This record gives sequence, structure tokens and C-alpha cells, in this order.
Amino acid sequence: MLVRLVYRLGVAVLSWLVLLARSSASKDAEILALRQEVAVLRRGNPKPRLGWDDRALLAALSRLLPKKLRAHRIVTPATLLDWHRRLIKRKWAQPRPSGRPPLAEELVELILRLARENRTWGVVRVQGELRRLGHRIGAGTIRRILRSHRIRPPSVRDDSWRTFLRAHAETILALDFFHVDCVVTLTRLYVAFVVEHRTRRVHLLGVTRYPTGAWAVQLARGFTADLEEAGHRFTRLIRDRDGKFTCAFDAAFASVGIETVLTAPQTPRMNAIAERFVRTVRAECTDRILIVGECHLRTVLERYVDHYNAGRSHQGQGMDLRAPDDASNVIPFPALPERVRRESVLGGLINEYRIAA
Repeated sequence: MLVRLVYRLGVAVLSWLVLLARSSASKDAEILALRQEVAVLRRGNPKPRLGWDDRALLAALSRLLPKKLRAHRIVTPATLLDWHRRLIKRKWAQPRPSGRPPLAEELVELILRLARENRTWGVVRVQGELRRLGHRIGAGTIRRILRSHRIRPPSVRDDSWRTFLRAHAETILALDFFHVDCVVTLTRLYVAFVVEHRTRRVHLLGVTRYPTGAWAVQLARGFTADLEEAGHRFTRLIRDRDGKFTCAFDAAFASVGIETVLTAPQTPRMNAIAERFVRTVRAECTDRILIVGECHLRTVLERYVDHYNAGRSHQGQGMDLRAPDDASNVIPFPALPERVRRESVLGGLINEYRIAA
């Protein structure tokens, strides 16, 4: 115990002698460095952070201290050297080459406008509407803009029967039914429609409360008569195995040279184009409107089918994000954002965008 005390006293006396031998400038520099470190530690909550002024002051004072004292600072000499290397790197860093020019603010506002006014639209749907307005913008760019403004549109995925579609899309029709329940009487109404595979154009056949086989035959005869007048080029009709489709129904199409192709039992993917339209019309129209009766539903669907055929971009194979009735050989000039006009459909439920004349 006595030996340890004597040793400590000896070390203290030697340190005092060394301190007396140091210059006043070195002592003042150490005092300033200690004061700066204390100031940094006092502001730490929960961890002290050094600003650029703290780094500059500590680095300058450390240059005036002896080498032994430099190792006992709040930052190590290696950290000081690292700060120095960063300054040199920043000074001599070469500017990065400019990449793709940013989009104009007006065009960014147009993208945000389309996404905010149509909450159910996905990125590709917004891209298609911009394409129809004359602006060719990548889906990745649109997605990045929407994410930067915290707008996350739903992604849409289309899993169609690709092999059959690509081989015979020009000559295929798809037929199907879907139902809508009225709001007051809870009456179930049935809707029959036909979709052209190549153009995605929809033909509304009829609406009824009682979908009998005779009613389906009547629809088939009326539709085939219209095809004959228009000079159709279709050779196949895809339908499921519903009991409403009788032999007389198939015979009506066979009379104009259209062969009926049946899907496998419980395989809606084989009629994916028609199923896709059912999902779209429900998500964009019938699930968002309270249907009162048969006449109301027919009026709503006729207006929606007009929008679907002439005012909505499509993501199908070969559609190039156009509407079915858009001319394939006409490319619109880029429209100025201030010339883009919105047209409300079904009381504002759906929006169409046109270039003002």
C-alpha cells in the first residue's frame, strides 16, 4: 500500500516537471482543445455530434499539441486524417456527367393530376393516358414521380391465355355474362356482352332479369346480323359451358361462319379477355354506382361501353396503350398541359382527357 502511494506521488511529480518544461503556447492549445471537447460533450443527446466548425477547430488545435497528447482527444488522429482525406476528395472530385434531362414541371403536374383524379389507375394506365395525349414517358419514370409524392397507384396484372390469343387474336370473339344486383329490390340482373380479342372492342348485347336459352338465341341472331352488315372477319367464338347456350345459339353463329370454341370446365382463364372486361367494368363502374333497375343499368353500361371503346387506353397485347376506336396510324402531337381538358363520364365517376381544339 505504501509502495503504491510512493509510486503515484513520483508519477505526479514527474508529470508536473514535464508540464513546467512545455511552452505556454502548447498549454494554451491544450486548454482550448479541452474546452471545445467539453462543449461538444455537453450538447450530446444522446450521442454528441460534431459539426464542420467543431472539426475545423479541433483539427487546427491538434496541430499545436505534442504527438502524445493528440491520441487522447475526443477524436483519434485517424479520424482527423479521415476528415482531411474527405476534404481533399471533395475538392478534386470531378462533376458527374448530366443524365437524362428532368421532366418539365408542367408534365409532372399532369402526371400527378391523372393519378389523383383517378385513384384506381395503375402506372401503366397513367402511361397509356399520357400516350394518348402525345407524351411518351416510361412507366419507371411515372412510378418514381408518384412515389416521390407519396402516391402509390395499384399495380395491375393481366394474365391472359397468351398462346391462343397471339395465334388467333384477329379472328376471335369472346362471349360471357355477368350479373349486377339492384340496390332497392335486390333483383339480380344479367348482362351479356362480346369482346373482340384483337381490338378489345366490347359489344353490349343485352340486359335481362331472366337469362333463358331463348333470350340468348335472340341475342345471337341480332349480333350475327350486325356482323354480316359490317362484313366481319371473325371465325371463332369462345364461350363457357353455361346452360343458356343451346344448340340453336351455336347454330346462329355457325350460319355466318363462326365456330364455337368451348372452354374447359371451371377454367375461366381460357376466356381471360372476357373475364378481364368483367373485372374492369365492376371495378370502374357497377361496383361504384347504386343500380335502381334494368333500364338504369342498360343506360349506365351503354355509356361505359362508349367510354371503354373510345376514351380509355388498353394494356392488351398489340394495343400500344390505345383505345379500341383510336386510329392506329395517327400519332397525336404532344399536348401542352394547359390544353388538356377533362370530360366527366357518368356524373364524374370516370374521367376522359382530350386535347382542346
